[in-house]
Order: sequence, then C-alpha cells, then structure tokens
Amino acid sequence: MKRSQINRLIMEAEQFIDSFSFKLPPFASWTPEEWLGRGEECDEIRDNKLGWDVTDYGLGKFDKVGLVLFTIRNGNQKLPKYSKPYAEKLLISQEEQVCPMHFHWSKMEDIINRGGGILAMQLYNSTPQGELDRENHVCVVSDGVVLRLKAGEVLDLYPGQSVTLTQGMYHAFWAKGGSGAVLIGEVSQCNDDDTDNRFLEQMGRFPTIEEDEAPYRLLCTEYPRVGF
Repeated sequence: MKRSQINRLIMEAEQFIDSFSFKLPPFASWTPEEWLGRGEECDEIRDNKLGWDVTDYGLGKFDKVGLVLFTIRNGNQKLPKYSKPYAEKLLISQEEQVCPMHFHWSKMEDIINRGGGILAMQLYNSTPQGELDRENHVCVVSDGVVLRLKAGEVLDLYPGQSVTLTQGMYHAFWAKGGSGAVLIGEVSQCNDDDTDNRFLEQMGRFPTIEEDEAPYRLLCTEYPRVGF
C-alpha cells in the first residue's frame, strides 16, 4: 500500500468515528514527531500494538479485501507485566469490503455493529485439521440468544447487534452493499495478530508500505523504541 493511501484512510476514519461521537484516546492523534519524544512510559502502547492499523492483507486490493482498525486497549499473554486479560478495537468496513475468512486459536471475541450500515457475517466451524467444516451447523450466540445456522450461512447484524465468536470458529465479514460503511466494535480476550490468526488462504496480516509521502499517523507496528 502507498503511504498516501494509508494517510487518507486514517484521515477519513477519524472523521467517520467522530461522526458517531465516539472519542478515541489521546495517542490516536500523536504525530510521528511527537512519538520521537515519547519514552518508556508509553511502552504499553508499543508492546501491545495499540493504535492505528490499516491492512490489505498483502493482497494489494484494499477496496475489496481490507480493513481500517484502531486498537484502544490490549493485554499481552507473552509479557507478564501486562496482566490485562482483554482487548477492545474499532474496525471500519466499507460496502462489500471483505475481512477474509479466518479464525483465532486462543481469542474469543464479540463483534458489534456500532453504527452505520448492515454488517454481514459468514460463519463456519473448523475441522480438527483447521479447515472449513462445510457440513455441520454453527451454534452461535447473538446478544444472548443462541442461533443455529447452516455452515456458511450469512448472519446480518444491524446497528446495536453483536455476535460472539469462539475459538476455532471461521468468520468473514463485510458491510452489506447498499447499506453504507459500518463502524464495528470488537471486545475480546487479548489480541495477538502475530500468532493467533489462522487464515483460510495464505496471506499477510500487515501491509508492505511504499513511502510516497510522510506518514500522517504511525501505524501500531511503526512506533520508535526508546533511545532510537
């Protein structure tokens, strides 16, 4: 992805999030220059990848497969000093823009339509070999109600509705065409994008960036370490 595209997407995301009167934490607006002056007191942000995250999953077709995310809070199971056992994110999905089919080995999460259009969620169980289970029904809880869906059935979530995704449950989602972009909330156990994602098809999690202009905001993988 070009840096200019990432910059534009973050600017648009700031406006979109603000249109719902959702306020982000202070570090959301720190500039790259401000980050150079931040010391070890900000290590929780660095170590747990809080902040902006824009991805095309390494496929180079962001409008069709991609997401803009912002991690608000997160613990870290690999670092004992971070005892927080939960995480919270915002995600933005444009119409027909897919977050590709995947599951999490360790993380259970609630995915919430915080506002905007209709969030379409396609669900499968996984086999013991980690593949799609195309035969068995999926039992899933949506806002306290147990639903029994056919394998691969699409569940529509309207603003305010949510679904609980358990470990090993394959899911792909997108904003339904004609309904508008969706502001998505995620409340979960600790998030680990380095080791906890199992994508059905091989792809990357973070983008390769072409630096065609200076960054507007640093991504969560780009923060300078103390002393550098």
